[in-house]
Amino acid sequence: MVRVRGASENNLRHVDVDVPRDAIVAFTGVSGSGKSSLAFGTIYAEAQRRYLESVAPYARRLIQQGHNPAVEEITGLPPAVALQQRRGTPSSRSTVGTLTTLSNSMRMLFSRAGTYPGTAAGSLDSDAFSPNTAAGACRECSGLGTVHDVTESSLVPDPGLSVRDGAIAAWPGAWQGKNLRDILTHLGHDVDVPWQELPRADRDWILFTEDQPVVEITPQRDRVAKPYKGRFWSARSYVLHTLADSASQQMRERVLRYVVTGPCPVCAGSGLRPEALAVTFAGRSIAELNGASLGELAEVVRPTAALAHAGTASRAVSSGERSEAAVTIAKDLLGRLQVLLDLGLGYLSLDRSTPTLSPGEMQRLRIATQLRSGLFGVVYVLDEPSAGLHPADAEPLLAVLEELKASGNSVFVVEHDMAVVRRSDWVVDVGPQAGDRGGAVLYSGPVPGLAEVTESATRPFLFPESSPDGVRDGTATARTPRPVERRLRLRGVTRHNLVDLDAEIPLGVLTAVTGVSGSGKSTLVSQVLAETVGRHVHGGAEPGPADAEEAAAPVTGARPDAVEGLEHLDRLIRVDQRPIGRTPRSNLATYTGLFDAVRKLYAATDEARARGYGAGRFSFNVTGGRCETCQGEGFLAVELLFLPGTYGPCPDCHGARYNPETLEVTHRGRSIADVLGMRVETAAEFLADVPAAARSLRTLLDVGLGYLRLGQPATELSGGEAQRIKLATELQRARRGHTLYLLDEPTTGLHPQDVQLLLRQLNRLVDAGNTVVVVEHAMDVVASSDWVIDMGPSGGEAGGRIVCAGTPADVAGCSRSRTAPYLADALA
Repeated sequence: MVRVRGASENNLRHVDVDVPRDAIVAFTGVSGSGKSSLAFGTIYAEAQRRYLESVAPYARRLIQQGHNPAVEEITGLPPAVALQQRRGTPSSRSTVGTLTTLSNSMRMLFSRAGTYPGTAAGSLDSDAFSPNTAAGACRECSGLGTVHDVTESSLVPDPGLSVRDGAIAAWPGAWQGKNLRDILTHLGHDVDVPWQELPRADRDWILFTEDQPVVEITPQRDRVAKPYKGRFWSARSYVLHTLADSASQQMRERVLRYVVTGPCPVCAGSGLRPEALAVTFAGRSIAELNGASLGELAEVVRPTAALAHAGTASRAVSSGERSEAAVTIAKDLLGRLQVLLDLGLGYLSLDRSTPTLSPGEMQRLRIATQLRSGLFGVVYVLDEPSAGLHPADAEPLLAVLEELKASGNSVFVVEHDMAVVRRSDWVVDVGPQAGDRGGAVLYSGPVPGLAEVTESATRPFLFPESSPDGVRDGTATARTPRPVERRLRLRGVTRHNLVDLDAEIPLGVLTAVTGVSGSGKSTLVSQVLAETVGRHVHGGAEPGPADAEEAAAPVTGARPDAVEGLEHLDRLIRVDQRPIGRTPRSNLATYTGLFDAVRKLYAATDEARARGYGAGRFSFNVTGGRCETCQGEGFLAVELLFLPGTYGPCPDCHGARYNPETLEVTHRGRSIADVLGMRVETAAEFLADVPAAARSLRTLLDVGLGYLRLGQPATELSGGEAQRIKLATELQRARRGHTLYLLDEPTTGLHPQDVQLLLRQLNRLVDAGNTVVVVEHAMDVVASSDWVIDMGPSGGEAGGRIVCAGTPADVAGCSRSRTAPYLADALA
């Protein structure tokens, strides 16, 4: 047993618990109950601290260390490996190969065991086969594999127009556009004939020349005008100059519409130099094998891995495919590929960009990277391993967890999926609720025993037969789906694995888009649908990406061939799980805007007016009212060279963030620091007479976030909490209807009890005349929707099609759908 005594991390209340080793243990509880604080913040953190104590003090300085957990004692604790959720957006240079480190093996394979052309001077270093190094990156595209440029068709969308009538759409309007036309006239070009009738040489010069001739122009106006010197810019030069140098975001967004992204013509999209592409293995270049499916790649290296008699590698021979080095590398590569194949990811390729992966695919790739280690006697601590997985994809994952246990390891999982909990050997239920009302271990023992713990929020969902209402998992409710009266039709959608797809999205209802991981759900909803509606509601401009890294991700595929029904929508809202802030200064109160109302409330008190304090005095982000010792942070970091760094309350303000003069101003006996320390449910009573704040607090309560503190830093919030805060922020706005809400797997990280609250709010949005589309794997949410679009039938190239669409009952009866049996079970 791992015996924990006196755990007080975050909201844990001096917890004592015994957890068995060599078993699969599920940690359950509502969001914010303290289960992650126990599994990760206490057990894993202590295991990591003990390991780092064995490292030399000097080396310890070079390692990013965690914190010392607030626990009195832990005994029987083996070494631990953590696999936590990563909330950040991956770089466009990140691929399946780099994420799994399989790219390293491929580079070594080609460097040491590739077949070199006869003209090669010698073996290339492994860095020469990476597009992310100076030695290997293509000089034209810097290893990205894509180039951004303009074409005649992008610059001149309507060749039937003349230059005077605006054929060159990329050129500026008003005086600048007239200036460029006048210069062309002065240079002898005809600006009144249709563009397509101009000679090819003239068209190319006008659009692409690097020349910038300066000519004298005499304006043709009614009044006398003075001649001036005008400089000519080709359409391409104008677009690139505006993107590079303009300080106007509006102007940059305007010209960005005329930029086309495509494969690099030099490296054909591989990002590599010609000398690396000339090396082959099994008759194929590294770019070809990186583009092959993982299943195909495994078959390519299998013969080499099975060689019984191999020679010695030598730089003197042109091919090392039958050398000992080739066999060794191929065996390791094949073993690591097999883990991915067992997890159902054989359809992916090594060059697949990670920003294009679904959350379920990302989760399984991270798990596979850890599971190849072959460790024994280790505690694996996993954060919701089933997150983002379709029920059909969760089956092989459960088999992998069983394999880890059979290999002599312990598996501790923080989990909300009741199917995973039921398959566990032991359950530790934390609660009963969240925040200050949680932090206690309600039960620790074999799974069936939880049925007797009446105060457990997990019990009715794990044992639906014991639930008073008898509702399966407590979320799927028997109701008649709303009728579909209007639809948004997308024709000819081609993007990633979607090929010439026609899709119809019902309007005014709650629609769930389902399908196995990699079937194309997120591509259809979060990319194509979001971009199409975004262009419409933003007046023809491309919607800005939500993240800088997302902007860098290459987009394959064009807009839909045709779109119908956009006139029924006038607003687009995307609610995702990205953090609401990247620093501790961003918190619940500042993000929702309710803190503005609180600061104005304190500025309006008699004491504040007498002292001349405005609302700015009550901000902890600017000088004046904040504590200058900690600069409004409330804490100070203490850096210890040979021990983990630690944080302590500011010695001057003791965590209050403000200086003493500011804290002397009170409202109903409480300072503004006291308000930041209140839970949402407490603040809702205290600020009930402040309409702007009360409205925000009420919506936060409606989405189940009453346990959070108003000043809780954004960095401490889970992805599920961040998503619900965004939803609450939207719910507090005035109802207007005709809005499309897009949510990608909103139940990720949510306990079934929290899912009920989320569903209630989504239905409120629909009842107000809006459209809600969710990409979802939780079958109880799918069963509660009005319409279901099931994609598949599998992932990758075997997916990208709409298998069936209709009401939940219709899809549950579809024999071709892999979702149908699980949905039918939820509806039963």
